[in-house]
Amino acid sequence: MIQDLALILIVAAIVTLIFKRLKQPLVLGYIVAGFLVSPHMPYIFSVVEKENIHEWADIGVMFLLFSLGLDFSFKKIVKMGAAPIIAAITIVTCMMMLGYSVGNLCSWSHIDSIFLGGMLAMSSTTIIYKAFDDLELRQQRFASLVMSVLILEDILAIVMMVMLAAIASGGNPDSSEMIYSVLKIAFFLILWFVVGIFAIPLFLKKVRTLMATETLLIVSLGLCCLMAVVSTQAGFSSAFGAFVMGSILAETIEAEKIEKVIEPVKNLFGAIFFVSVGMLVDPNVLTEYALPIIIIVLTILVGQAIFGTLGFFLSGQTLQTAIRCGFSMAQIGEFAFIIASLGMSMGVIADFLYPVVVTVSVITTFLTPYMIRSAQPAYRFLERYLPNYLIVHLNNLMTRNHETKVQEETETKQRTLWRRLLKAMAFNTIVYTILVSAVTYLMLTFFLLFSRSILPHWWANGVTGVLTVVFLSPFMRAIVMKKNHSEEWQQLWALSPINRLPLISTVVARAAICLAFLFYITNYLARFADAIVLCIGIIVITVMILSRTIKQRSIKLERMFKNNLRSRDIMAQVKGSQMPEYANHLIERDLNLAEVVVPENSLWAGKTLAELQLGQNFGIHVSSILRNGRRMNIPYGKEQIFSNDRLQVIGTDEQITHLNKMLLSAIYPVDTDYEEKEMILRQIIVSRNSPLLGKALRNSRLREDFSLLVVGIEQGQPNLTTIDPDYIFQFGDAIWMVGERSSFDKIDK
Repeated sequence: MIQDLALILIVAAIVTLIFKRLKQPLVLGYIVAGFLVSPHMPYIFSVVEKENIHEWADIGVMFLLFSLGLDFSFKKIVKMGAAPIIAAITIVTCMMMLGYSVGNLCSWSHIDSIFLGGMLAMSSTTIIYKAFDDLELRQQRFASLVMSVLILEDILAIVMMVMLAAIASGGNPDSSEMIYSVLKIAFFLILWFVVGIFAIPLFLKKVRTLMATETLLIVSLGLCCLMAVVSTQAGFSSAFGAFVMGSILAETIEAEKIEKVIEPVKNLFGAIFFVSVGMLVDPNVLTEYALPIIIIVLTILVGQAIFGTLGFFLSGQTLQTAIRCGFSMAQIGEFAFIIASLGMSMGVIADFLYPVVVTVSVITTFLTPYMIRSAQPAYRFLERYLPNYLIVHLNNLMTRNHETKVQEETETKQRTLWRRLLKAMAFNTIVYTILVSAVTYLMLTFFLLFSRSILPHWWANGVTGVLTVVFLSPFMRAIVMKKNHSEEWQQLWALSPINRLPLISTVVARAAICLAFLFYITNYLARFADAIVLCIGIIVITVMILSRTIKQRSIKLERMFKNNLRSRDIMAQVKGSQMPEYANHLIERDLNLAEVVVPENSLWAGKTLAELQLGQNFGIHVSSILRNGRRMNIPYGKEQIFSNDRLQVIGTDEQITHLNKMLLSAIYPVDTDYEEKEMILRQIIVSRNSPLLGKALRNSRLREDFSLLVVGIEQGQPNLTTIDPDYIFQFGDAIWMVGERSSFDKIDK
């Protein structure tokens, strides 16, 4: 095992150094290194125990997806809006169908064609990012659109892996099984995320003072592996669980530190994974399947050029921007290998498919920069041969879509309020229903067995039932009462009496959901008549609604969740890397929150806010001072400012511009007389005409009048003697001083 590892890492190091020199993606270097150490390359040493390498490669996939989860944020997806979602779904769906069709065209099996479609649907985030960097396109608008879609594709790839695993294990599942799989993914994803956001940040907060780099690494990897095990027990892959844990940790304050400490581990095992990919490349297979490889390469290039452009165009981009985005995505990469390795590990895809996909990835990776460069010529070609009115129509479609959207947003206030209210109610009901389901399952499965082992049967049932209802009460109350006092509810209630019955119906419907859970729990634990069970359920729900204790518990849990979810944003605001949320509300009132930096040589440094009178002189208010990682909110007048302080100020754009201009102009003049500022050590002999004669050191004003520092006095000893402040200078004293030449010239006069 050590011999194999040494061979892999040495060859990978040499090859990746060469690829780094050639400015090529390191992923390709790892694949080439894997090919070189494989049994298919007989001229050099090859790996002996391939099984060990594959086990390490599986760990590498898990850590790769864990790292991907750390870069992912559910809040980012929400803020993206609908445009990237439309583009990603369009591209992935069309490319999957195209890949499946190509597999059938090549007379491959049904499952091989399905997996091929999944591989062809995923563009490579790493390769595209590298290409944009090399071509100096990262700052352009279309590049940011592409990266947004790639983030969503990564998420869809995770879901696709779960779906492919379900298809592979179930043979030919029907539509009901597919729907069940999707609902199962959604259920566990929401459950794990909500529970994780509750528990993980609280745990990290408690042990934050104990978290050194080493312990943070161990804790992070431990949580990753724990979630991988839980995911496996739930019927998903370990990689899916690792991704979920990464996305949970991405919302914590420690996310950036975790990314740094986990990166070496990810790089090591990720390298082993990509090397294992290269080990499966068989030259004989490539020769035999040369024609399908060429077909698949053309399918990716043409398919992404067409469907990628279509996806971005349907999301609201102009034709020119859509073409640039679509042409940028014409390659496959990491997720194609991961999906292929999933099929190989399950033994459901043919052996030839893996090396074919790897070869296709290598070819399309080398062609990526050329595809990006060819986008503009392709647009000019269309511009030349399509009617001018059609080009203008397609490029202006985004503007007209926006106008149509504005018209739609002018619908009645009542319909808008209903849409917002029902959307919020549905989201809360789904989340809390999942939590209620999870708690009910745990209590009736595990706790009930435990209680029956220590209590009589009916006592155990009773204790379990009571505790289950107690644990569920905050969640059930939230299902019934959440949003019942919201602004939308109150406005709809006041707008028309017609709205009141539907509003009450929403409460009744949500109460019915809770009643169904209570009915199930009671029937499971007791043999009461249905009428009795129904009465018990109604009484329990009524108590939940009226209980102030349960209300406070429900509100506390919700606030804790929101604070944990926002903890990373709050930390960024405290450190000044992100503006506070109230900044957006200031814009609505024609004010702005901006940050100005005090220059190093500022004349304002050392002065208090009261002395500067920023409110009187500029009309602005200082809300916070950021200094060396500390944040001082609402500073008072006696607070001094120093060089490099970052002042967050509130005012109009004109006032802040004027303040910044005056701050940058109030600086010390540049000192160009460096020679005159040289400090020297000299001996001064007190003469009859010396201004020091007869004066005590304390009263000599050497610092004030001459800018000189007394170091010591010679008194016939090898070392200088420190002078007492009350010492009176006498004729002939040999005093050693430090100062500028001009200061000595001044005292010698």
